[in-house]
Amino acid sequence: MKRKRVVVLGATGSIGESALKVAHDIPERMEIVGLAANRNAQKLAAQANKVRPPAVCLVDETKVGELRAALEYEPRIFSGESGLVEIACLAEAEMVLVAVVGTGGLQPALAAIEAGKDLAVASKEILVMAGEIVMREAGKKGVQILPVDSEHNAIFQCLEGRFQGSGFRVQEGGSAERNFSEIRNLKPETCADVRRLILTASGGPFRNTPASEFEGITVEQALKHPTWNMGPKITIDSATLFNKGLEMIEAHWLFGVEMKRVEVVIHPQSIVHSMVEFSDGSVLAQLSHSDMCFPIQYAVTWPERVANSLPPLDFGRVRQLEFATPRYEDFPALNLARRAGEIGGTLPAVLNAANEIAVSAFLERKISFPRIWETVSAVMDRHTNVAHPDLDAILRADLWARDEAAGFVKSLHC
Repeated sequence: MKRKRVVVLGATGSIGESALKVAHDIPERMEIVGLAANRNAQKLAAQANKVRPPAVCLVDETKVGELRAALEYEPRIFSGESGLVEIACLAEAEMVLVAVVGTGGLQPALAAIEAGKDLAVASKEILVMAGEIVMREAGKKGVQILPVDSEHNAIFQCLEGRFQGSGFRVQEGGSAERNFSEIRNLKPETCADVRRLILTASGGPFRNTPASEFEGITVEQALKHPTWNMGPKITIDSATLFNKGLEMIEAHWLFGVEMKRVEVVIHPQSIVHSMVEFSDGSVLAQLSHSDMCFPIQYAVTWPERVANSLPPLDFGRVRQLEFATPRYEDFPALNLARRAGEIGGTLPAVLNAANEIAVSAFLERKISFPRIWETVSAVMDRHTNVAHPDLDAILRADLWARDEAAGFVKSLHC
């Protein structure tokens, strides 16, 4: 069995921590060769001292001295945004796990693709902003884009189930290897018989809260996610359902299906991570406990499944599985995301950037909870879209949207 050599971007976040757990759990299949973080020098050093990768990166260059002093060995140290790109292209790496919050993971991801590295994608922004470019470049280089988001990993597994038994090739010596060439690089024709991709959403802390009470929602209330333990930004996105809206656009690019075939259903238990409905009405679903170690491991070991220490699902304790239609009028993030995904071009990047500014303003108590949606909608309405943009056009749209959103927030705050 071959070990996959992995660089983790965003090592000190929740996804990064889970990736380290997976590496510890299946050391014969996963080796960490690089760790990168934004500014938490002490935590990055502690992780590196434990795992001993040959390279580390800290984006905040002012804290590199602190990192070096805390390290108990002498790895290669990269720093700054350029350092993030360099470690993503590390010669000994085979896969780059991108778990950087926000847009900071886009350029390292594209650099990794150019260097021929497979990507395990946990950062939604990469495909939301530049899905057309990322998937095109990955196709040119013949590299894998493997989803780490639990929902997209679930869809990937369901599509894989659709091709189970589609072919085996017998290797020399008589061992059989399953041939997954049809889903190795998913194309639109791969999903021709897919009626719907159904993303599940916990609904966040306010799924039963009347819209009349949204104005009084506090930051503390919004940060209490009922299922997942995540960073502040993604937790607020889960409360507004922007997280699920971004995932709709991500699914559109990952699996090559039109936005109209991507739907969301509320599922509070977060046991069913997503589903695929086929043209004959059959539905395949992927179920497991709510633990990011499951999708991370599968992205690393795919197309094989490897035993681990994660708890199995005990159906005797799963008392009920509930599903409900989202409250689209009360949570407009889903419709805003669908509009951005259907129009395409630079509009998804604008949606993403405006949302980041609005979430930050809410966390800083400058605007109320419903103003997050209002800000994003206003900025999208003011944008002049660019179809089939190159990377420069996407980055310009991102900067424009941030400035526009900041101005809108200031007008609300005043």
